[in-house]
Amino acid sequence: MKTPDFNAVCPIPISQYPHVLMAHGGGGKLMHRLLEDVFGKAFSNQILDTRHDSAQFTVPPGRLAMTTDSYVVRPIFFPGGDIGSMAIHGTVNDLAMSGARPLYLSCGFIIEEGLPMETLWRVVCSMSDAAKKCGVQIVTGDTKVVDKGKGDGLFINTTGIGVIEHGQKIAPQNVQPGDAVLVSGDLGRHGMAIMAVREGLQFESTIESDSAPVQEPVLALLKNEVEIHCLRDLTRGGLASALNEIAEAAGVKIAIEQNVVPVREDVHAACEMLGLDPLQVANEGRFVAFIPAKDSGRALQILRHHEVSAAAALIGKVAEKAAPLVTIRSVLGVSRILDMPSGEQLPRIC
Repeated sequence: MKTPDFNAVCPIPISQYPHVLMAHGGGGKLMHRLLEDVFGKAFSNQILDTRHDSAQFTVPPGRLAMTTDSYVVRPIFFPGGDIGSMAIHGTVNDLAMSGARPLYLSCGFIIEEGLPMETLWRVVCSMSDAAKKCGVQIVTGDTKVVDKGKGDGLFINTTGIGVIEHGQKIAPQNVQPGDAVLVSGDLGRHGMAIMAVREGLQFESTIESDSAPVQEPVLALLKNEVEIHCLRDLTRGGLASALNEIAEAAGVKIAIEQNVVPVREDVHAACEMLGLDPLQVANEGRFVAFIPAKDSGRALQILRHHEVSAAAALIGKVAEKAAPLVTIRSVLGVSRILDMPSGEQLPRIC
């Protein structure tokens, strides 16, 4: 991972404090120095710099969206990203699934005693860089240090607030028979990137995570007045879980075509080697959209204009109001049920 250019040197003297100590979470001088010199330095903005117990800010007119998520990925750094940038992207993407423009984030850190200070600084720099690129501010947070052996290096919780500046109702219950089902890009890369690093798997080319913010293509759809019935980001459980959750909430049957679902060859080969279905593998920069069929062509053009959704594809449709069911038709024309994963396939992927 490339460390952001704005400051590549950890402000805590590594020679003096090469690792995080319990005292860094004890409320004294070391904790004050950690908060000021690491988090305060990297995340500095007018709201955070007040150093108050709560952030005070104004929001534009409109409905608010709020979401929270925790990140426990192992390893912390992986091809295409790290726990820090993923924490920003994941929360921004959850807000985008309501069609919200992300504004503010909070960040909570649970740090295991002994974590290298340089590792923490790299993660914090990555978060700062990702937040700036997403146009959000980190305005409040919390830090806890736990005993060595009582954590797993570093856990991060982020909560996000965004503003909904449109009048559409984007929710699973609005999915209708005849809706087109679109995905924003190729699937399965994040889970396979994590698995390859964790298990030491070697492929001809490195599989990089798809971790990225998706609010720009979503907001572009709304700006161009594309009617959106539902959006869902494809994280744990991948496309299969998302479609089944939406089918259940909407009371519909969804039918997709396997031959048009975008999966890269290297990801497909890795999944086949490990006995995994790429449609059940996690992503961190992909979403599914349910849009009236009449708008699907225009929606694809808009999505493909953005790098993060350049490989967007129409993969199926909502067939009918019926008992919740998701089916997938193979290249041979045989249909089968596409179910949720029965258990945890890839631990610690987000």
